[in-house]
Amino acid sequence: MGYFTAHEKIYAAVASVAAAVFLTALKIVVGVMTGSLGIMAEAAHSALDLASALMTLAAVKISDRPADSEHPYGHGKVENLSALFETLLLLGTCVWILWEAVDRLIFTHVRVEASPWAFLVMIISIAVDYSRSRHLSKTAEKFNSQALEANALHFRTDILSSAVVILGLVCVKIGDAFPSLAFLHDADAAAAFGVAFIVIIVSLKLGLRAVHALIDTAPAGMAAKIKREVGRIDGVLDCYKIRVRNSGADVFIDVHVHMDGKMSLNRAHDITEEIERTIRETVSRADVTVHPEPYHKKKDT
Repeated sequence: MGYFTAHEKIYAAVASVAAAVFLTALKIVVGVMTGSLGIMAEAAHSALDLASALMTLAAVKISDRPADSEHPYGHGKVENLSALFETLLLLGTCVWILWEAVDRLIFTHVRVEASPWAFLVMIISIAVDYSRSRHLSKTAEKFNSQALEANALHFRTDILSSAVVILGLVCVKIGDAFPSLAFLHDADAAAAFGVAFIVIIVSLKLGLRAVHALIDTAPAGMAAKIKREVGRIDGVLDCYKIRVRNSGADVFIDVHVHMDGKMSLNRAHDITEEIERTIRETVSRADVTVHPEPYHKKKDT
């Protein structure tokens, strides 16, 4: 990978870290001031965002290292491992959020102040998350980076969870204005439940994708697409035994093809080059290995 490509990916990851630091500090301060469990839950979530952003930054730097004798397929799996660690961190946080929410709903009732500061910090959070998720998504799509893509998906869900917290604070405000609706004061803890369940759903999706990549699960439909495109090449009689595995942003592809066993070695080489070129045009960041096999038509007996 070129210098400018790596630099752009690292810049996106660093910007995500800076945003996470800002939001975590802001939510902790406002959460302590207001006593809002919803905002404190969001602060904990942002703290994990910071941890995941740091892991993503490290993963992007390591995954861009060239292949060596100990890692002939490169270091791309580090991105997938980073996504799996991120999932475990998020699930651990969800356990804490749910425990605190149950405690406040049943045992310990805490007075929440739905102040303008509480609303402001969540609106700022949504704006920052929207900006960085767009930046990460564009960079991930441009360079086919699974680590950055996972981070972008994570921050898109942060927007939803922040909206849930705002809804809880609105309910608290309504309960303050109308004493008959005082039960709405528990909406903040209920909103924390919403945050936790959103995070759990996203975490499980991210974790499943990371596991699939780590155990070399072939991308759905890719083998069939390769077989179709290679089969159109003149001189290819059959394309079979297609193996596909992801390693971070790179895709390693092995294919076997049948060719006329009587053709010249030069002609077979030209067809092999065309096969590699076709697959790279079909699958971005593909590292292709072609195994040509001679095919002799059996004589009728």
